[in-house]
Amino acid sequence: MAYTLGEIAQYLNAEVVGDENISIEGLATLSQASSGQLSFLANMAYKDQLQHTQASAVIVHPKQASECQCAALILDNPYLGYARVSQLFNTLPKANHQIHPSAVISPTAKVGEHVSIAANVVIEDHAVIGGGAMIGSGSVVGVNARIGSNTRLHHNVSVYHDVVVGDDCIIHSGAVIGSDGFGFANEKGQWVKICQIGGVVVGNQVEIGANTTIDRGAMSDTLIGDGVKLDNQIQIAHNVEIGAHTAMAAGCMIAGSTKIGSCCTLAGGVGVAGHLQLADGTHVTAMTLVTKSISDPGSYSSGTAMSSTSEWRKSAARFRQLDEMAKRIKLIEKSLKE
Repeated sequence: MAYTLGEIAQYLNAEVVGDENISIEGLATLSQASSGQLSFLANMAYKDQLQHTQASAVIVHPKQASECQCAALILDNPYLGYARVSQLFNTLPKANHQIHPSAVISPTAKVGEHVSIAANVVIEDHAVIGGGAMIGSGSVVGVNARIGSNTRLHHNVSVYHDVVVGDDCIIHSGAVIGSDGFGFANEKGQWVKICQIGGVVVGNQVEIGANTTIDRGAMSDTLIGDGVKLDNQIQIAHNVEIGAHTAMAAGCMIAGSTKIGSCCTLAGGVGVAGHLQLADGTHVTAMTLVTKSISDPGSYSSGTAMSSTSEWRKSAARFRQLDEMAKRIKLIEKSLKE
């Protein structure tokens, strides 16, 4: 794969500074790039590398254009430009539009045109596979499940019965969509299973990371909105609703029946308790535990900053004394008033 800088500029609608005929054969960071590669500057922490990079060209903001020692593509959002140009150099294998002879497809399933189905795939009764979909080796699509057009399931994805996945989605290896929610009733110390009779509905253009689990609803469906991006190893419990274009980093845990608004971001390791609501535009920083609903958009955090172990132990001891200290302060305030 090779493009001239001018071709890439046209693709990105970017201004070119320098030779438009430079051949670009790949992408690399500022520090690692060599001749024939395109880089970008989006984080000013790497600004000093701009003057020393060996890249043939760099995507930069107009403010940094004069500092670039090589050819440049000028964009107001260099990181977005990098994201788009990365699609030109994507190494992901293309669809072959073939069905492997080892695939097991129910005669009652419906498979659209130009579908690619790899080795050892199982498509169960009455499942529907949309046109242009790609089903990776070892994946299972359950009874009555629906996979939208141009959606890609990587290797070993499990889509349970009655799950609906929209168009143009990407589901990475090991993801499980539609497993049972954690529902049990207690009878004299023993747990009685509550059958999870809802499903999961995944919108269009959703990406679900490796080993992420989305549980089916207890009675109604678990809902994942259009454009949602879920990183690896996330747990979405039963009847959770996630609004459109919300993104979650790895390790997030969302308890049952919580509703997360649209255009939210949850950083790595965030936990959200059950039956809460998070407003549209809520942003939660890493390792935060959300224990009550958030009605006002903005940034939220919890926990304490890292410190040395000896300092942390002292602070932990003081935390246990806070209630007693609060009572003493009230008594002091009362006596002062008197």
